[in-house]
Formats: sequence, C-alpha cells, structure tokens
Amino acid sequence: MTSRTPRDSRLRLVRNRPMATARRPAVNRGSRPAPRPPEGTPPPSELARRARAGLTGAVAIAHWAAAEHGAPGALSDEAAARATEALGVSEREVRTDWDRARLIGLIEHHAGTTRPGWRLQAWDRDDSAVLRGWVALLDAWSLACPAPETAEPTAVAEVVEAVPQLLSLLQLSAGPVPISTLLDMLRKRVAELRTERCEVPQEVTELREPAEGAGRATSADDLKDAEDAEDAKDAATLEGLLDWALDALSSVGALTVREEPQDGPEGPEGAGSAADDAKGDRREAELTALGNWAVWVKLEQICVAAQSPAGNIEQHAADMLRGCAGLTPGPARAEYRAWLAARPVGSAVVELIDAARGDDALLRGLAFEALRVVGAPAEPNVRAVVDESCLRPYALLWLAEHEGADPDEALDALTREEATWLWVDTAAAISDHGESPLLVRHLESAVQGTVPALLAEVRAVGHPRTVQVLVALAAAHPDPALAKAVRRAAFQVHTGGA
Repeated sequence: MTSRTPRDSRLRLVRNRPMATARRPAVNRGSRPAPRPPEGTPPPSELARRARAGLTGAVAIAHWAAAEHGAPGALSDEAAARATEALGVSEREVRTDWDRARLIGLIEHHAGTTRPGWRLQAWDRDDSAVLRGWVALLDAWSLACPAPETAEPTAVAEVVEAVPQLLSLLQLSAGPVPISTLLDMLRKRVAELRTERCEVPQEVTELREPAEGAGRATSADDLKDAEDAEDAKDAATLEGLLDWALDALSSVGALTVREEPQDGPEGPEGAGSAADDAKGDRREAELTALGNWAVWVKLEQICVAAQSPAGNIEQHAADMLRGCAGLTPGPARAEYRAWLAARPVGSAVVELIDAARGDDALLRGLAFEALRVVGAPAEPNVRAVVDESCLRPYALLWLAEHEGADPDEALDALTREEATWLWVDTAAAISDHGESPLLVRHLESAVQGTVPALLAEVRAVGHPRTVQVLVALAAAHPDPALAKAVRRAAFQVHTGGA
C-alpha cells in the first residue's frame, strides 16, 4: 500500500554531468580513410620541435611565473621589471611572451593570481600538447599582435575575417604567393563582406543626398571622383592592414615574407611585373611547415564537416549546435572543430556565447562544450559572462576545467545555490529534448541528499523554468507520493507560496 505522506527518499549522490557528454545514439557518418598530410610535411615530432623552438620565450616566462608562487594575474610594471631582470630580455619581449603564454595555455589566471597551466607540465614530453598550443596561438594571432591603434575597428574585423581565405590560398598554392595577389584577394573578400551587409560608401551617400534634396542630378564626374577617392583611401587602408596581418602571422611562425627573386621565369625583364601594384611591392609570402600543416588540418576538418547531411558548418552557432545534439561526444567535437575552423575564432566565440544566452537550455550546455574545444582564446569572453545568472554556472565550470580541475571535480567550484540552478537548467534541457526515464535518473544527480531538501532549494533558486521542470518531473516519476510532493512544490512556486 502506498503512503500518502511525502517520503524522505534518499538520493544517490552522483556527479552531475553536462548534457553534451551524455551518451546518445551514434550517428553513422560513414567511413573515411585517414587523410595524409601534404607531401614534404615533417612528422609531428619535428613539427613539435619547431614549435618549441619558436616559443622558448613564452615557456621561459611561464616557468618564471611558476617560480614566483602567485604572480599577479595582470603583468604589472613591477612584475615586468622583475621578469626582465631575471630573464635578461627587454620589457617589451617580456610582455609579448606573457601574452603568448596565456594564449597557449602555459599559464592560467585563478583568483587574481597566475599559476602554471597543465600544458606547461606536458610541454617537454607531449608533442600533441605542444602542437595544440601552437595552433591556439595561430587562432589568436590578432590578439598576439594587436592591430595599430589608429586602425578603424570595422576594417580590422573585416581583415581578420578574411585572413583564413588568404591562408587557404597560401596552403593550396604549395609555394610562395606574391603580396599583390594576396592584396587582390583581400580586396575581393572585403567587398563580399560589405555586399553581404548591403553597405554603401558613406562619401557617395552624402554626395547624393544634398543633390537629390536640391532637385538636381549629381554629375557623373562628381560621383566618379567621390568613388575614386573612396577606393584610394580603402586601398591604402587594406594595404596597411595586410602588412599588419602578415607581420602578425610571421611573428607567430605561420609564414615568412621575403623579396621576390629578381630573375623571374622570363629573365630579369619578366621579374619586374607591372602586376605588383601594391606600392611596387616585390615581396612574396609562403607558409612555414608549421603553418602549412595547421591550415591543412583546418581544411580537412572543413571537408569532413561538409560531408555531413545537415551541413552544420554553414549554419549559425545555434543551428549548428542543434545539428550536433544527436551526436555522441566524439563526433560532436569534430563538428565543433570544423565549424570553428571555418570562421575567425573571436567572432565564433561571441556567436557561441550569444547562442548560450537563449531560452534553450540544451544549447547552453552544448555551447560551452564547443567553447571547451576553443580553449584559451575563449577565456576572456567566458570570464566576461561570469556575472550573468543564466551563464554563471557554466562559465565557472569551464574556467575550473580550463585551469586544470578534473571534470568530475569541477562542480566544487560552484556554490550549492549555483549547483542547484545548474541542476534545474539541465532538467529543463532533458524535459525539452529527452525522455521521461532520463529525467527521473537526473533526480539522482542532485547535490541535496533528500527530496524535500531538493524541492526547498529548487523553489528558492529562482530559475525561470522551475515550474515546468517540476511538473515534468512529477508526470515522469513512478512513485505517486513523490510525484504528489513535486506537484505541490510546483504549485507553490507558481502561486508564489512558501
């Protein structure tokens, strides 16, 4: 006979796992032989050796920070002076290496101090960790070498978005490419971006409006002069920003820029091609072995994702995450990598966080799983949303794991209230996208030890989906007495009762 009084049922304390890591039916993506790197690509051990050789300064500053036992999170002038004296390099080199060590993951910020990252511990023995760290630096090239302060932010963003296409051209060319060719492609890509935004040059618009207001047509010569002036200004801007991008990519070891040989294929006369109209630029750029390998890997990821029937790579972040919801963790991470490889890391991170702010709790969890694939370049954006109530638990877990905590112990970074909020949010994802038995099993993952304690804290936490979650749980649970207690709690929350 069933008792009519709420039972003090003991809950089995199970670590709450993100929805994106739950087992789902595997999707048959078909077999595809492992791709082979381009001919002449050094083995991973040699690539890792070259990456280590180019990042000795970042490793040195990371070891210095580790020896400081709690160096400040931001490199103050005093700390930079101590590092300069200890390492025997200039203050500018210290600050550059400090930023790179952060982007690579050699050092991590925690509670206002800096401590060694897990990648520093694996640096000398794990080639794959070294290569992943170098790729993270390549992805964050515009942060490692910021744009000139005088540059217009919109133009900088356009160039950053166009650089992956330039790198693809360099990789597919399998050799040096004239700077004039890169500049021409940059102009075309920026024009495409502006066309997508339906952008009209401001000078031309201003010239047309007064003329229309005066009731006369502007002469074709005036319009042509305005357009020519705008084109000349835009060309100069893009030339300067292309130089910045090439210098930045060269500084991280992705490519080299050198003078084009004087004797071209048609002799000395053919070398002086009039096509090099970029300030008479006779330079050419070529990917290094590391840069060639990294771009090839990204192109392969895009090719793999392009075979997906859903076409996730072309979708916005929210649609991409929905397309990955039915995948197991491994294939889902492959989709995340391919989606990230097809766009600038900065805009991708912003797009993922915007998707996490939506009403769909499942997308919130999946967005932060995708941000785990991004790694260090996403850290500033994740820290910036810690104070947003709907993202705070996810951001704290992400930061804890990024700083070296075991995923099964990362929940210790949350307060009891935050853990309860996350439990309700995960339950909302299950009720929207999962099955009733999964929702009942989720009850066992609560940090509270009893059902009454759980219901009391769930009512107090103020999650906007509390009522729906409790109603769904009551409908799914096989115990009538427990279901009745849950329904009563849902009614109390709905009516504002205690």
